[in-house]
Amino acid sequence: MTDFPRIQTPAVLEEDVQVEVSLRPRRLVDFVGQQALKEQLAVSIQAARNRGEAMDHVLFAGPPGLGKTSLAQILAEELGVPCVSTAAPALERKGDVAAFLTALEPRSVFFVDEIHRLPRALEETFYPAMEDGQLPITVGQGAGARVMTLDLPPFTLVGATTRAGRLTTPLRDRFGIQHRLEPYGVTDLGAIVHRSAAILGVDLAADGARAIAARSRGTPRVANRLLKRVRDYAEVKAGGVITAAVADAALQLMEVDLMGLDRLDREILSAICEKFEGGPVGLSTLAVAVQEETDTLEDVYEPYLLQCGFIKRTPRGRVATYRAFAHLGLEAPATDPALF
Repeated sequence: MTDFPRIQTPAVLEEDVQVEVSLRPRRLVDFVGQQALKEQLAVSIQAARNRGEAMDHVLFAGPPGLGKTSLAQILAEELGVPCVSTAAPALERKGDVAAFLTALEPRSVFFVDEIHRLPRALEETFYPAMEDGQLPITVGQGAGARVMTLDLPPFTLVGATTRAGRLTTPLRDRFGIQHRLEPYGVTDLGAIVHRSAAILGVDLAADGARAIAARSRGTPRVANRLLKRVRDYAEVKAGGVITAAVADAALQLMEVDLMGLDRLDREILSAICEKFEGGPVGLSTLAVAVQEETDTLEDVYEPYLLQCGFIKRTPRGRVATYRAFAHLGLEAPATDPALF
């Protein structure tokens, strides 16, 4: 009998969103990994609570899926204040920023995701709000226009970015607390998978957790996504128990290999190694070869391939390494110096 993939209906998608939210840690003690960051945040949180003040503004940087949004919500929970969330692309006018800031309760956490995508004019609106707790508003137009200054309640701006280099220096320097989240090791990812399995009520063996963690690309979000899909497979094929063998079979069905590479990852490597003889090949040419957008390749797929040492970026384009050829079971050419 043919096995068909699970159809993602709106109800299923909504269920996945609810499950994702339920898996987020709510307290700092429940947040796995990033130990140095947690210790520093714990001190800042306690100091702010002791003084009864808003915590200093916080900037979280790092690849997607490492817990920046969760940490913003944890900060609010630990401080005992509301958390108001938005994304930078949703802020289009100064009035949008004013509406958020003037409605904040004292000491609230205001979380702005992808803050590097703020338009410059709106970014400058945040400067006096972050430094002086004031918001200049222009009333009227032309010669009769005048500037009014609104006093804001004390608040903590928490910015999250996957592109810290795109932040302007004036904005970055106004964050008193800055942290970069690093990819997770297999041990921490295994602990995250175990915690999530307990919340979901999944029967997960230790070797099953390791099998999932090892393929999770150093990212908790990926680990939880794989766990949910392996859970589906285990319920249908293995009586609901996830062992290493069950996890391996499920992930093989999902076309996720031992390094965590999926089908498109391998297509990218295969295109460079076979179609372009190891490279170099330009990003736009590579995107056409695998029928994907250049932004998606650069932002979603390339970071992990670079992290694994499968490709290199050179002035002439992308180049496959010997490790990429070995992973695909191909023989690397010995004549191209770009491969060394």
